[in-house]
Amino acid sequence: MGWGISMDGTAALERELQKKSELDLIDVQKKQMRDIYTRGQQPGGTPVDTSELRMSMKYSGEEVGYVKDYGPHVEFGHRLRNGLFLPGQYFFKTNVDSQKEIYYQDLKNKLKE
Repeated sequence: MGWGISMDGTAALERELQKKSELDLIDVQKKQMRDIYTRGQQPGGTPVDTSELRMSMKYSGEEVGYVKDYGPHVEFGHRLRNGLFLPGQYFFKTNVDSQKEIYYQDLKNKLKE
């Protein structure tokens, strides 16, 4: 080529940008899990009778949830021995739904950085 420009190192730059994007996304996701866990531990975040369900809430960087076997029954409802249905309280769904707008805003903020 007689004259012009060339771009060396774009592949390395692309790899670094991809790595940063993945790490940023992981950070945002971990924050969401942590927020859901924190909200579940606060008053009103988890139904409390004996506090066992609330205390069974576990959090890792990648997931959050309850380990008590009766958690789904409280969340989604269950049939009583007399045949009546006790409706669910949807506490976990409410918690996750509350996080949606925060997650969206956190992603937008991270993209602006």
